[in-house]
Amino acid sequence: MKIKLLYGTETGNAEMLCEDIEAHLEGDHEVEMANLADTDPADLAADTFHLVVCSTYGDGDLPASAQPFGEALEADQPDLSAIHFAIFGLGDSSYETYNQGSEKLAALLATYGAHQVGDRVIHDAMGGDMAEDLALPWADARIAQAADLFAET
Repeated sequence: MKIKLLYGTETGNAEMLCEDIEAHLEGDHEVEMANLADTDPADLAADTFHLVVCSTYGDGDLPASAQPFGEALEADQPDLSAIHFAIFGLGDSSYETYNQGSEKLAALLATYGAHQVGDRVIHDAMGGDMAEDLALPWADARIAQAADLFAET
C-alpha cells in the first residue's frame, strides 16, 4: 500500500515520531514522509493512504508547520472526497487545549470531503507511555482498516 506520512510540528516531536513510524512500515509498504508545511492539499493522492501526526500549539492551534496547510485548505476549498486519512495527536494534558491541533486538522480535512479511517488516537506527554508505543500499533491498525479501500483490483 502507498502510504504518505504527514506531520505538523512546532518543536520537532511529530517529525521524529513520523520517522519512527516510517522505519516501522517501510519494509511492508511504499512509504513517503512530508512536512505539512511542504504539502499542497491539492497534491493529496487518492491512491495513497495518509497517516497524519499533528501536535498542538498555543491556544489549541495548529503547530507552525501545519498552519500553511490549514490556510490552503480554507482558501482553496479542494474536493478531498477521494482522500482517506488517519490522524494521531500529540499533546500535553496539563493544558486546557489538550490535543486540539489534531482535532482541528481532522475536522478541516473532513470539511472538504476527506474520509477519516478509525478514531483519532492521542498521546499525552504527561502520561507514562512513549508516543511510539501508541503510534506504531495505531499505524498498523489503521492500515489494516484501510486495506480494503486500497486493494488492487
